[in-house]
Amino acid sequence: MRRFLLAFLALIPLTGFAAGEFVVKDMRVEGLQRISEGTVFNYLPINIGDTVDSVRIGEAVRALYGQSLFDDIEMRRDGETLVIVVKERPSIENFTIDGNKDIKTEDLMESLRGVGLARGRTFDRSVLDNVEMFLREQYYDRGKYGVEIKTDIIDRPNNTVAVKIDVKEGDRAKIRQVNIVGNDSFDEKEIREDFTLDTANWLSWIRQDDRYAKEALEGDLEILRSFYMDRGYADFRIESTQVAISPNKKDIFVTINVREGDVYTISEIKIVGEMVVPELLLRGLVFAQPGSVFNQNLLTRSADFMQFRLGEEGYANAEIEPVPELDNDAKTAAVTFYVNPQNRVYVRKIKFNGVNQVNDEVLRREVRQMEGSYLSNSLMDRSKILLQRLPYIEPGVDYRTTPVPGSPDLVDVDIDLEYRMPGQFSGGVGYSESQKLLLNGSIVHTNFLGSGNRVALELNSGRFQKLYSLSHTDPFRTMDGVRRTVSINYRDITQFTSASSDFSTTSAGATVDYGYPISEFQSLSFGLSFQHAELVSSSNSTLQAQEWVANNGNPFVEDIGSGVVFFGTEFDTFEAIAGWSYDSRNRTLFATRGTHQQLFLSMAIPGSDVEYYQARYNFTKYFPITQRWIIAANSELGISEGLGNTTATPPFKQFFGGGPQSVRGFKESYLGPRDSFGRPYGGNVLVAGQVELIIPLPDKFASQARASIFYDFGNVFSTGEVGFTDKLGTPLEYSPDFDELRTSVGIGVQWLAPLGLFRFSYAFPLNEFKGNDRFYGDEVERFQFSIGQAF
Repeated sequence: MRRFLLAFLALIPLTGFAAGEFVVKDMRVEGLQRISEGTVFNYLPINIGDTVDSVRIGEAVRALYGQSLFDDIEMRRDGETLVIVVKERPSIENFTIDGNKDIKTEDLMESLRGVGLARGRTFDRSVLDNVEMFLREQYYDRGKYGVEIKTDIIDRPNNTVAVKIDVKEGDRAKIRQVNIVGNDSFDEKEIREDFTLDTANWLSWIRQDDRYAKEALEGDLEILRSFYMDRGYADFRIESTQVAISPNKKDIFVTINVREGDVYTISEIKIVGEMVVPELLLRGLVFAQPGSVFNQNLLTRSADFMQFRLGEEGYANAEIEPVPELDNDAKTAAVTFYVNPQNRVYVRKIKFNGVNQVNDEVLRREVRQMEGSYLSNSLMDRSKILLQRLPYIEPGVDYRTTPVPGSPDLVDVDIDLEYRMPGQFSGGVGYSESQKLLLNGSIVHTNFLGSGNRVALELNSGRFQKLYSLSHTDPFRTMDGVRRTVSINYRDITQFTSASSDFSTTSAGATVDYGYPISEFQSLSFGLSFQHAELVSSSNSTLQAQEWVANNGNPFVEDIGSGVVFFGTEFDTFEAIAGWSYDSRNRTLFATRGTHQQLFLSMAIPGSDVEYYQARYNFTKYFPITQRWIIAANSELGISEGLGNTTATPPFKQFFGGGPQSVRGFKESYLGPRDSFGRPYGGNVLVAGQVELIIPLPDKFASQARASIFYDFGNVFSTGEVGFTDKLGTPLEYSPDFDELRTSVGIGVQWLAPLGLFRFSYAFPLNEFKGNDRFYGDEVERFQFSIGQAF
């Protein structure tokens, strides 16, 4: 109103301006503080040499007022000089918002900047009304109808002001009643089952579904519309929606009036338009068929699949629209899919955003979409999966396409990535009476120097135990994706202090392994490993250890006096390794869909001092049962046997069962055969499996943690290579028997931390064997915790 009045006054001859025409010989501006004269002259529609009169002066005043820079403008004539006298509007020196909790200050500041309210901007008092209206709408949309907004303007020196907005949000209005009027065919409870909004219930304090929000109501109306149209009601309509609020602005009453209409069947399905893909292929993607009940969801899904199929051929902007034509008399719907492929789109450039710690070629080799070729959505989706399977890239990889100006058939692809911790680091120093000084440390880095190579180093040193290992993996040794892993290790364990009985071993070895991709999901691996080992037992060792040492490799006896005799063996093995892998998971850690299978075969080749073979098979599959609830099934099978003159698999090649990564709830390694001292010896047959119901976590935790309810089963058996006895010394067999599988249920949590993957579980064994005077019982351990490598 004020601006309109000033513009109206500009039509009236102004004080100080003489009536009549005159030629402007000069111009000057008075009253400026921050704004330059050039800015005024730029907006002024009068130049030196122009002839002006009252009409031209009125136009000039309106033009300057239109820039929202001045509170007052006056035109004067000083001889042949045009004098413009202005009063600048103040600028905003400081702008603060207090009391807002439901909406972040950053988001409000960004929105208010769009309506002209920001620090450094020219202050327009009329904008405050728009600001208050804008803020109220924001809070009304969130169901906070009792919001109070107060604005204060504080004058500051140098023609500046401070703007302060105080917000009292109040409580969000709660839904007291939702009524659907006109629903004759379905019960209201059934209709509202998938609604976001609901009246108060005992879970509302968690789900907060009794709090009104405009966006939630709009979403529920769409759910309502889909409910009917997916059940044949093709002419369903929402007649009206009334939202009433109580006088205290705390209670909401929602009434939805609907007209159900009739059930329609599909009479005909046609596909028309430009067929860049054979019509027969597109028809195969149509789920609805003539004679079936009309279902809008099936039609939409059919259109999406058809659009995806066109996108595979480079028609990324294809439009597929299913249009039903209703016959109200026959209650039928003739559906026509209109196909508009538009132009085929080609990729000019692919860029990676958000990551600078990885060499460009490392990321680019995972991308199946090529620059210069047509854009394929299937290739881009596969590229997303491969990128987020990299251990140093966070899940949630996304991409966007940007049209190239002037080239409607070209786009640039921007792939948004987020870097995450590329490995694990740990170290420690300790001291004990038995081990003396203890040193340990490990490092696993999956992106060494930005190359994408994996380097792992482990050092553990004590009086009775020394372990050293180093490995390097180059996942792209060649351009064809051939992987190479080289590792060396050294072990010197002069006394076991774990669950196993006394049995000393010294070994050193090296392994070279190559992996060859044979398809997008499958690969083969071949390798060779050399191991030199020396195993030593004594009269304090178990009978099983003494027997193996005495009958395999190159046995020796060492008498150190005082009746102490050591029995040992020394041997070299050359082990051939082969493997097959299938992996369709969407990511390697905390996957949510896909399958992972691994088959490994290893054999000590003829000529080795000890000969044996070992086979191991792992299977993992993820079954989404809803959008967020997932069932994961995992199984592991293993078998090994001695070959030739070797009586049994070496002790360090035995399988063990029980513990955090096997059958939880049973003590680690304690399932299966026991030696003559009643301690775990291991077996040459392994059967284990887990079925887990993965519990949805908030998105901000989903990439770093996982919780599940699990059912575990498994055990370790022996085929008779090694002789075992019970407590009384009677021979005992541990032959494979499914009735001997141990089972447990419980809850587990995994957390990815800088030190590794932490696993916590609390389990209840279902069929533990208590043991008796003759047979060893199961060792139960309900709570278990472990730290393992995640990469």
